[in-house]
Amino acid sequence: MSFPYFLRLAYIGTDFHGWQIQTHLRSVQADLWKALRAFDPVAPMPQGTGRTDAGVHAKAQGVIIRMTREWDPYRLLSAINAHLAPDARVCEALPVHEDFWPRHHALAKRYVYRIHQGQADDPFERNHRWYVHGRSLLDAEAMAKASGFLIGTHDFSSFRHQECAAKTPVRTIYKVDIVEQNGKIDLVFEGNRFLMHQVRIMAGTLVDIGKGRILADHLGQIIAGRDRSKAGLTAPPHGLCLEEVWYETKWGIGVACPWGNSPEIDPH
Repeated sequence: MSFPYFLRLAYIGTDFHGWQIQTHLRSVQADLWKALRAFDPVAPMPQGTGRTDAGVHAKAQGVIIRMTREWDPYRLLSAINAHLAPDARVCEALPVHEDFWPRHHALAKRYVYRIHQGQADDPFERNHRWYVHGRSLLDAEAMAKASGFLIGTHDFSSFRHQECAAKTPVRTIYKVDIVEQNGKIDLVFEGNRFLMHQVRIMAGTLVDIGKGRILADHLGQIIAGRDRSKAGLTAPPHGLCLEEVWYETKWGIGVACPWGNSPEIDPH
């Protein structure tokens, strides 16, 4: 008999080679599994809501673990954190139904891509914001105008890494916000799910628009063209953070999804 628990995991991605376990490189999944086995030697490998790339951060990675005995949630959280390095922390632990599976029952996600601009980069932000340098600031108005083309259900082949294994490039973007303040820009993306490097390519393309390299009105053509070479560069990973994941309300995890409570078939 096993006892399933949901974990909300936060981590600084700088020293991790992504979420997924790897043979010789440090990963979040491997560190978490090692922490679990320190006090439950036969605990199976934890499973996450999705994969984050090397260097990408998370505040809300959803994880399912299965323990061999029942735990008080706070004691379980404390036990795991006692065996994790300081750059990863379990922020929430709660018992969950045995049929819950974070990847399949996630309804939507929010990613935030953070940018710093100005005459010099900020050493306090260097691991969390992409420093975009140039004589002039990015044209946030043009970026906001262009972002409207991303909203909706589209074939996002132009924003997909060539090694992406998803069965379909069709995804739905519910919301894109461009938040500008004091020389910093946050690009907020909310969607049902995302392709490999999709958010980073969308961010890089919007930066190219902000620099005037791509016209804002051309973003619709780039989407329609389904050609990766027509989109902008892939933004570096350290500016990206998984900020929120919404699940079906029946599982009792977090707040209700603002984009509805009807799950879609996972196309992976």
